[in-house]
Amino acid sequence: MTTLQQTVFVVDDDVAVRTSLALLIRSMGLTVEAFDSAHAFLSVCDPERSGCLVLDIRMPGMSGLEMQEELVRRAIGLPVIFITGHGDVSMAVRAMKLGAVDFIEKPFNDQHLLDRINQALEVDRTARAARAERATLASRIDLLSPREREVMERIVAGQANKVIAIELGLSERTVEIHRAKVMTKTGARSLAELVTMVNRAG
Repeated sequence: MTTLQQTVFVVDDDVAVRTSLALLIRSMGLTVEAFDSAHAFLSVCDPERSGCLVLDIRMPGMSGLEMQEELVRRAIGLPVIFITGHGDVSMAVRAMKLGAVDFIEKPFNDQHLLDRINQALEVDRTARAARAERATLASRIDLLSPREREVMERIVAGQANKVIAIELGLSERTVEIHRAKVMTKTGARSLAELVTMVNRAG
């Protein structure tokens, strides 16, 4: 299995902070890319790239919080760790509501930041694996015909074949055939597994 390549993206307008952060993160064997502004990062941001963001909250032009809002708008799910020398409670609350992993005030403990970066990378790995699983399950369900999907929805709701037959105006034998096709196309080996798959696929 190929290991997922992850990158820590550092966005800070202070060149000294940006450089020291990059050196610190690279010292842990992690890949780093640094940017001097939110616009510089957003102009090259690829939603498919895995990793996390270490983001200064106060920057000229677009602030860190405004950049986070733009990431949310674009449905880019990179976990964000905010760093700031001017933190306050309202900023922290707003950042966390938008999904930030942490909010760290300068000067910060290097090991604490590295620990949070590793946690953020794990959050990203887990989220991407879950999205990949949902996409796989959804693609299996998409193989179903409209009638098979109707039968599947009723199976998952716990209806018996006889009830499904009555509701859809079919014979029980036809329902059984559709049910068998649903199980084959989705790859589900049991009713419980089918229910789990449908729930995970959303």
